[in-house]
Amino acid sequence: MKKKSKYKIGILSLGCPRNLVDSESVLGQIRLKGYPITDIDKADIAVVNTCAFIKEAKEESVEAILDLIERKQRGKLKKIIVFGCLVQRYKDELIRELPEIDVFVGRVALNGGLSNFALTPRHYRYLKVCEGCINSCSYCIIPKIKGKFASLDLKTVLDKVDKFDKSAISELNIIGQDITGYGWDLYGRVKLAELLSKIAQRIHNIGWVRLLYLYPSRVNRELIEVIRDEPRICKYIDLPIQHINNRILRLMWRSMRKEDILRLIDTIRKKIPQVALRTSIIVGFPSETDKEFQELLSLLEEVKFERLGAFMYSREEGTPAFDFKGQIPKEIKQERLDAVMAKQQRVSLEVNKRFMGKVMDVLVEAKENNAYLGRTQYDAPEVDGLVYLSSKKALKAGDFVKARVTDTLEYDLVAEAVS
Repeated sequence: MKKKSKYKIGILSLGCPRNLVDSESVLGQIRLKGYPITDIDKADIAVVNTCAFIKEAKEESVEAILDLIERKQRGKLKKIIVFGCLVQRYKDELIRELPEIDVFVGRVALNGGLSNFALTPRHYRYLKVCEGCINSCSYCIIPKIKGKFASLDLKTVLDKVDKFDKSAISELNIIGQDITGYGWDLYGRVKLAELLSKIAQRIHNIGWVRLLYLYPSRVNRELIEVIRDEPRICKYIDLPIQHINNRILRLMWRSMRKEDILRLIDTIRKKIPQVALRTSIIVGFPSETDKEFQELLSLLEEVKFERLGAFMYSREEGTPAFDFKGQIPKEIKQERLDAVMAKQQRVSLEVNKRFMGKVMDVLVEAKENNAYLGRTQYDAPEVDGLVYLSSKKALKAGDFVKARVTDTLEYDLVAEAVS
């Protein structure tokens, strides 16, 4: 009698790259058990990795789950498995409200193994070196969702790096909620700079190593110098400051004040003259006045961050800031966000004009019509700008080429390959 084939499984990964790493780990385990992996639209069993960081992320997760429930009711799916941050935060409510879901699973443990399944394009990968956060920002639910901060040990990380290097990926992105805390739980002190030095010494095929999410107060001289001195480490520092007004920073329970932030930015730019600084800011935090918002807006003009992400404050139950007085109406938060994005658009255009006529290394991402899409070392996957690249010779994703910038746009560059 012919053995019945196993159900096909598809995954929908929502949220940040850290979630993507968890999804790759889950898919790797599924594949080891012999289940075939397919697109979510062709699956018999759907697995959803959810996000619950802010309101919009929760809404996206719930909407995706409801869409899958509808497919199940139409007989297009046999089972639905939901895991991740939304479940970790609201498991009881989800079980009560969504009986159509077959299995709910909370957070996924930090995985020391290397998944044989990638959800990113072949030429770049994410490596999560730590999980959780050692900060306690008043607006953030992450510590409650993720639990105790945990790092992978040095040997495990370096073994993973070796495997990535053997597969000759073009770019390795080191990620975590706060990678500047790396090693604190295992060694009693942070060891990110040491880890990066060891990675740089042993890789031969990986072109770029990018660092994502550096908590400002732990960006020290040693770390800055490693980024400056190691040619394979992108001169790209993702430094979320959240605000610049001292009263708001205190309410946010951030550990740095305006003077410290400005001093750090000045130090980084002096030590690494070609650096691109990316930051994240929150507008409409409880009791933020027009004057305090204008102070934040003025900072963008003064500092001219090369890259920026801006968010409206999201009132999250379970966080201290949820009960703060002076919650800002959504309309005002939206106005402030619009003002920030308009300001940053002008700043970004000014920043990009610096590259006009320069020859830069570009990592090819894809071909689109008769041109190629690429990125410079100053642009992280998915979140930053692109290079619209022309080339007389054929290129493929993962290639590095030297290209001369021929035009500049608000967020993107136009260039032609010279090698």
